[in-house]
Amino acid sequence: MIFVFDLDGTICFEGAPLDKQIVNALHTIQAQGHEIIFASARPIRDMLPVLPVSLHDCRMIGSNGAFTYVDGLIEVEFLQANIQKQIIELVETYELAYLADSDWDYAYTGSVNHPMYKGIDSEGKATQRAIHELSGFSKVLLFDPPTNVTQHVKKWQVTTFEYTEEKILDICSPNLNKVKGLERLGVKEYIAFGNDVNDRLMFEQALHSVCVGTHLVGEVATERVTQEDVHLKIIELGEEWHQ
Repeated sequence: MIFVFDLDGTICFEGAPLDKQIVNALHTIQAQGHEIIFASARPIRDMLPVLPVSLHDCRMIGSNGAFTYVDGLIEVEFLQANIQKQIIELVETYELAYLADSDWDYAYTGSVNHPMYKGIDSEGKATQRAIHELSGFSKVLLFDPPTNVTQHVKKWQVTTFEYTEEKILDICSPNLNKVKGLERLGVKEYIAFGNDVNDRLMFEQALHSVCVGTHLVGEVATERVTQEDVHLKIIELGEEWHQ
């Protein structure tokens, strides 16, 4: 069976690398013959540092479906050129704080004190550039955008995710999501672990889904678990679906 794991808030907490209990649980289900796929809102660049090297061979989906990572190779779907141009005009007009991710490099104008900042290129392997210097960008996060900006963006041909607690608007290509990323990898049947709004479609289409924590998206999941018990649930389901 294929097990698909979101990272932040699901098996990765407060931006720290996966703890030993989680890693051991993942190795356990691998040893049973299950495949692990990681599917995150992070780009691949920022997924790899929180995963142990022993799991770097796993297939991955980054930026909510914009990236796929297979055998060390990254493929990316950029936003359309006209949308990229509109985003640049928008952030300059309203002087918005943002993070724009290219295939590897990035542009960032937010605060260095923002909780997300420490997770951006934590290994220093990318280059921070001005947004117009990027070869293209796959998604943009707007930090605390005014309501009129959010409403304006939602009229574009894009996919948006609103993280209300963090006051972040996530903008990516139309019809892009983690399920689309799984489809590009040829994955149709899977068990999903997640914790947030960007996991909803994955939950709805999974054979079995687990919501970690108390987010409302858990209403469409098969079950909920606490952060403290997620490693136990991984092992439990690994045994249950082992053939």
